[in-house]
Formats: sequence, structure tokens, C-alpha cells
Amino acid sequence: MSERTRRKTRVGVVVSDRRERTISVQVATSYKHPRYHKVVRKSKLYHVHDQENDARLGDTVRIVETRPISKQKRWRMTEILERAK
Repeated sequence: MSERTRRKTRVGVVVSDRRERTISVQVATSYKHPRYHKVVRKSKLYHVHDQENDARLGDTVRIVETRPISKQKRWRMTEILERAK
């Protein structure tokens, strides 16, 4: 298996597109607590490289792990799954 096929991918919502070629994507996950069996929701914010400045606020995007692009950017956008309404 090649290195490119093992890269992590996430799907999230764009929460900020104010910077040049950078978007902030919020990825939400949920899991059942091992002891109390309650659904716990977590979200994490990623700084993502957007080469064409395509993504807009509220879009659902797929991001993939990549080499460090800047101090905070380690992810890049591969596709826009759904445009904001």
C-alpha cells in the first residue's frame, strides 16, 4: 500500500474563510461513553489549505492530511461535498 492511500481524511463544515488560501474547518465526532452509555459529541477545528479559494462559509468539505504548509496548516481541502444553502 502506498503512502498516499494511508493519509487521514475528515469531513467537516467551513466555519471561517476570511484568510487568503486558508479555511477553518470544524469536524464533529460522536461516540458512546464507555461507562455511562451517553452519546458524547466532540468537535475539533482544523486550519486547512485551500489553493483556489473555492470554499465559502457553511460549505461541507473533505480534507486530507498533508505535509506541514505553515505553522498551523497540516491539512488541505480535496473537494467540496455540499455548498452552503
